[in-house]
Amino acid sequence: MRRYPVLVATLGLMACVSTQQEIQMGNDYAQQINAQLPIVNDAEVNRYLNALGDSIARVADDRNLTWRFYLVNSPEVNAFAVPGGHVYVNRGLVERTTTLSQLAGVLGHEIGHVTERHSAEQMEKAQGANLGLGLACILTSICSNQAAAAAIQIGAGATFAKFSRDDEREADEVGFRYVMRAGISPKGIPEMFRKLLDERQSGGAAVGGFFSTHPLEEERIQAAEQRLASVDPAILASLVEDTPAFQAFRKRVLALPAPPSGQ
Repeated sequence: MRRYPVLVATLGLMACVSTQQEIQMGNDYAQQINAQLPIVNDAEVNRYLNALGDSIARVADDRNLTWRFYLVNSPEVNAFAVPGGHVYVNRGLVERTTTLSQLAGVLGHEIGHVTERHSAEQMEKAQGANLGLGLACILTSICSNQAAAAAIQIGAGATFAKFSRDDEREADEVGFRYVMRAGISPKGIPEMFRKLLDERQSGGAAVGGFFSTHPLEEERIQAAEQRLASVDPAILASLVEDTPAFQAFRKRVLALPAPPSGQ
């Protein structure tokens, strides 16, 4: 696998790679990841997901990245972004959304990890590990079944996928702005946080992976609610919260064949 040199800043210890290096890194990693994950191959589902993602990404970044959004056929609740504009969202997360605003908030957050270079920094931590299998272990339950032995081997290296709390807060903040710039209501951001937190508190096992890779505490939810409260009500009322197209997309996702055995 290609290795990408990291120039470590005197302050911040932020991994700095050129845009071209980031794109090449992301494309290489996405090729590995897509070989391991059960990616949904439904044209209508993919068209809608990419149209929604692109509507947010094009107002978030001016580097002309080619953004790609993938739906992973797994009941686990999770999402992840790879450098250069590759964003993965699990079916289990989409099934828990009830409005366009809620899914847009998730996509805005993951786009934020790319634009703020969090994903590039995390990929460098992989240190040449088998990223495809590593991310498959994190986004799905595959490692608890047929690849248990490999999971043990990958476990330490898989920490690359765990963003810091500061990274999560920063992605929350910029994602909120991106969603609004795209003309979508940010109401769904704290709503989605509440849904996931409530499910975890009720013992839902499917959200465990999300909380292990996306630290979520009450203060992050409160911060999202404070941002929402600071928006002019007239502006908020002008933003799209839901559409029939989103509901048709969600219905189609719910009707997809069951995830592969072992997921």
